[in-house]
Order: sequence, then C-alpha cells, then structure tokens
Amino acid sequence: MGRLSNTWHLTKVSWSLLKKDRELLWLPVISGLVIVALLLVFLVASLTTGGIEVDEGSEGFGGIAIVLGVVFTFAATGTGVFFEGALVAGAYDRMTGGDPTVRSAIGKATARLPSLLGWAIVSATVGMLLRALEERLPWLARILLWFVEAAWAIATYLVVPAIMIDDYRPIASIKHSASLVRKTWGENIISSAGFGLLGILLMLPAILIGVVIAAIVPGFIGIVIGGAIGIAGVVAVLVVVSALSIYFKTALYVYATDGSVLGGFDGDQMRNTFRAKRQR
Repeated sequence: MGRLSNTWHLTKVSWSLLKKDRELLWLPVISGLVIVALLLVFLVASLTTGGIEVDEGSEGFGGIAIVLGVVFTFAATGTGVFFEGALVAGAYDRMTGGDPTVRSAIGKATARLPSLLGWAIVSATVGMLLRALEERLPWLARILLWFVEAAWAIATYLVVPAIMIDDYRPIASIKHSASLVRKTWGENIISSAGFGLLGILLMLPAILIGVVIAAIVPGFIGIVIGGAIGIAGVVAVLVVVSALSIYFKTALYVYATDGSVLGGFDGDQMRNTFRAKRQR
C-alpha cells in the first residue's frame, strides 16, 4: 500500500504540472501519427516491391520486406526517441520555471538531434538483435534472454533525460543512466510500473463503455461506434499516461543526479521512490 500511495502522490504532482502544459500532449500524439504513417509506407512499399507475398502458398516476408522492416524499425525508434526528448525538454522547462510550448520543446530536441538519433540507433539495434536471438533460442534460454532485456531496459531508463538535460552523448548517456540505476538500485522502475498499472485501470472504463455500446446498438453500426469509442479512450489514456511518466522520469533524473527536487515533488516521496544511498 505504501508503494501505491507513493506512486499515486507522484502521479498527482505530475498531473498538476502537465495541466499547465496541455498542448505538450500533442507531442506523443504527433509521434504516434508519424509512426503509423511510417508503418503504412512500409506496408505499401513491401507490397508494391514484392517484399510481402499475398498469393496462396507464398512464404510471407521476402528479403526486401526484411530490409524495409529494418529501415522502419530505425525510423520508428528515432521518431519515438525524438518526441520523448521533446517532452523531457518541456517538462524540465516547466520544472525550472519556464513556460514550454510545442515549438520550444521540439526546438530543444532538434538541438540534441545527433545524440537522440545515436541513442535511437543503439536502442533499435539492440532490440533487433534480442528479437533475432529470441527466435533462435530454446524456451529455457529465452527466459534468460528476458532477464537480459529487462536489465537493458532498466539500465537505459534515464538515457533520454541525460541527453536532453545534461547533453550526454549516446554511449556516455547509457553509462550515466546505468550508474544512476545502480546507485538507486533501480527502484524507480517500481514507480514506472505504477504508471503502467494506472494506465490499465483508466483504460478499463473506456473499453467497458465501448463494449456496452456495441451490445446496445444493433448491427454493424453498434460495433463500429463502440469500437471507435473504446479505441479513442484507450489512445487518450496512453497519451496522457505516457506524458505523465515522462514528467515523472524527468524529475527522477534530476533528483538522482544532484539531489534537487523540482516541480513541486516532495523530497520524502522521491527518497521513498529511489532509496538512494547518497554520499553526503
């Protein structure tokens, strides 16, 4: 209960900050739209070049589709990292007394573009290598690989804030993030998981409403309306929760780096989240 209470408090503080910058919610929206557009381009390009075979008896994905898939992975990861960096910039600006806008946040992310893209390349490459290994390993080895994936995700949790706030280069940002996680023993991930749980809880009403409408309204129209409402609700929750988690991550990074508590977060709550053993 203490952990849940702590996460709820930090969520409320993150929301109080995000309410001042509602326009920044467009950043994850734009990111998602760009990724969807990239996916459509990938599918069209694969179909038109014969990379994806749709004839009966075909084997599915060809070499061209694999190449295009790699390109899409890099492009999609780069898009996600860039807009996460923009949101970190906006969050940090708000926490340090600024008044961020979508333009100012994107401008600051653009200034860090080489480092953000460098990290995106590393992240996408590691992800693809792990996926390739997973497909070739027996189930017992896959379990061990899942631990490796989790360790990588934890170690790199604070990479984007390190790039955006302290101008770390990609490799240095990974080392810095890993050192902060070691110092705090990674307990920040518990709070991050709390945001995931919050997202699931908030999605349930939207899904339930969609199901009820689909059941009440007869025919295909009911399915369409109910489905649209459910999907819209889920997307809205994902956008808000992802923004809240990045605001929180930004504050956590600053606290882990120099002990500063920004944006109205409570020092005791931050210490409970990290349980860092600092050198005073």
